[in-house]
Amino acid sequence: MYCKQCGTENADNATYCVSCGNKLKEGTGQGYDWLTTLLLCFFLGGFGVHRFYTGHTLLGVLMVLTLGGCGIWTIIDFIMIAVGNFKDAKGRALVKKN
Repeated sequence: MYCKQCGTENADNATYCVSCGNKLKEGTGQGYDWLTTLLLCFFLGGFGVHRFYTGHTLLGVLMVLTLGGCGIWTIIDFIMIAVGNFKDAKGRALVKKN
């Protein structure tokens, strides 16, 4: 398998390029579902349910106490999830399942 960033040949089972460290392929079924997180944020975002779902327990509690930062925090999270910038508690991107 060749790296799209630098062109270095890597082993077929490699996750990262040995030369530049670029991620070669997405994880296989690991992480939280993007659509589920988006829907939880849309319908129950003021209660921080999407934060609990993705492992951000403390931030979920803070969202419950502030009702999603009076809605502003919820809107920001919704936009971040929609554009793909939201990460789970372990720093992994959400998985878009086919």
